[in-house]
This record gives sequence, structure tokens and C-alpha cells, in this order.
Amino acid sequence: MSLFTSKTLLITGGTGSFGNAVLNRFLATDIGEIRIFSRDEKKQDDMRHEFQAKMPELSDKIKFFIGDVRDLASVKNAMHGVDYIFHAAALKQVPSCEFFPMEAVKTNVIGTENVLTAAIEAGVKSVICLSTDKAAYPVNAMGTSKAMMEKVIVAKSRTVSPDKTKICCTRYGNVMCSRGSVIPLWIEQIKAGKPITITEPSMTRFIMSLDEAVDLVLFAFENGTSGDILVQKAPACTIGVLAQAVKELFGSQDEIKIIGIRHGEKMYETLLTNEECSNATDMGDFYRVPCDKRDLNYDKYFKDGDVERNPLTEFNSNNTELLNVEQVKDKLLSLQYIRDELEAWRNR
Repeated sequence: MSLFTSKTLLITGGTGSFGNAVLNRFLATDIGEIRIFSRDEKKQDDMRHEFQAKMPELSDKIKFFIGDVRDLASVKNAMHGVDYIFHAAALKQVPSCEFFPMEAVKTNVIGTENVLTAAIEAGVKSVICLSTDKAAYPVNAMGTSKAMMEKVIVAKSRTVSPDKTKICCTRYGNVMCSRGSVIPLWIEQIKAGKPITITEPSMTRFIMSLDEAVDLVLFAFENGTSGDILVQKAPACTIGVLAQAVKELFGSQDEIKIIGIRHGEKMYETLLTNEECSNATDMGDFYRVPCDKRDLNYDKYFKDGDVERNPLTEFNSNNTELLNVEQVKDKLLSLQYIRDELEAWRNR
């Protein structure tokens, strides 16, 4: 953690699942300070008490800032002395964004613009922004707002020297057991003796753990060039397989009930588009999509082109590694949340 020695890290949307994972990973290191920026004082108070209880000797490293990324002034208030930012604040529930699309725009697009503006003005060294597979070929308001967020990030990276502020973006799929995700819902349904409700069993989704999400952000922090979009090569599974794995882990005899696709959902998700493949780089466990450095001299767009095309092809949740029930169960058992829930279930 030498890069973070005595440094100040700001996490926007820091009371969410990602912020908690970062705290658990970083707090015991030699990092100087971690700032939690969010608009929910109750969640901040809960987080404050939780870390005071489990890490009392380190909890003073956590500083809490009430604010909203939609409000540039409140973002600026949290920027003094910040070295690095992990920008995780977002509206990300697909149905709610579908009904209130302008709210998604205000947080995901304008909020990101505010964070980057304030970061550049304050001389923050690196900003890593979190995006989603739903930004690739978006069909819903959440994905569209995240796609626009990515455009803002890339455009903003062109306006500032990377020696002053490096701006990168990470794009990943479903994070298992994160707040608002489907697995905790299924566990609650099992506890209540109710059927497990799924939308469409053949639907595929990328799956990753919170620790893997943090790993991707750290990879971008250490290896990304300003303007990059970094993508992790994640496995996937069908929703039916995921539900069956949860059901078997908890020994549920209840049925799996199909309720149909929700507003704005896709049958499969894409992490790397066919168009991005033309200039993407395969980095082993990751893909790198570099920033298009062309300027607004339009003659270049008419006169210059690429004769040869990169051989990479679209990376989606249908053509990646598809896990079976046993493999998904193994992945679930690697999560502390699942182990804690199983222990509580067995001791009920």
C-alpha cells in the first residue's frame, strides 16, 4: 500500500457496499485518512458506530462529510487536502431510474461532472470513477446515464494534464450481495418460507465479489492512463443457475417462481462493445479502452481512418465463461456475507 502511505482518499457514495469494502481493505494499512462523502446522515452514523466497534484503534482515520454530488459547493467542501478519489456515488436501481430518469441524470452525469471539476480545481492526483456493464449498449435510463457519465469522464480527461489529475473509469458487472442486489432478497424470501422470485431463468449476468470490484479500481489506479476505461474479465451465469445455487446452499425446498422481466432489463449484459474492440487492449485479466485523443479538427474524421481492425470481439455475459451451479456455490461461499447468513440460518 506504499502508494497510499499517509495519503487522503475520498470515497463519494462512501456509505454504500463499495465504500464499506474499501474501508475493510484499507483502514488497517498505512493510509493517512479516508473520507466518506454521502448525503445520508443515518448511514454515516451507522458506519461510524460499526467501525468504532470493530476497529476502535483505527476508526479516527475515517472522516465523514455530509454532501451531495449534485451540489458542486458541497463537493468542493470535502476536497481540501485530498490526494485520491474513488467516485462511487450513483443511482443504480434500474426500475427507479426508469421511472425517474432525470434523477439519474442529476446524480450520475451532473454529479460526476461536479466531482471531476472540484477534483481538478483542488489538484487531486487521481480520480477513479465506477461505471457498469449497463453503460455498454444501454437500453434503460440507468445505463444511459452511466454511458453519458463515461463520456463526461473521457472528455474531462482531455482538459487536464494527467501529470496534474489522472482520470480513469472502471466498468464491471453485478456485484454479488451488494446493497439492493438480488441475492439478499432471495435469502430473505427463504427465511420467510416464500418462493424465490426470479425474472427470467435464461437471462445471463456477470458476477463478481466486492473484493474483485475493489481490485479493479486498484488496477485502474495503478495501471490506468488518463481517459482509460478499464474492464475486468468476469465470469457469468444464468439467473436460474444463481437462484438454484442460493437455494441449495440454504437447503430451501421452496419453489422458484418466475415473475417476468422488469422495466428496462436486458437478457444479457455487455462489458466491452464491438466498437470499443477496435482500439481496446487485452491486458490478461482486464481490457483497456484508451481515450480517443483526436480533437475537433473535423478534417481528420473525413481524411483519416483505420485500415486494419483489432481482432478482439465483443465481451458479453453470453460469450464469457458461464458458471454451473457448483461453481456459483463455491463463489458464493467465498463471500463473508453468505457465510454469516448461513451460520445464522443453521443456528436459528
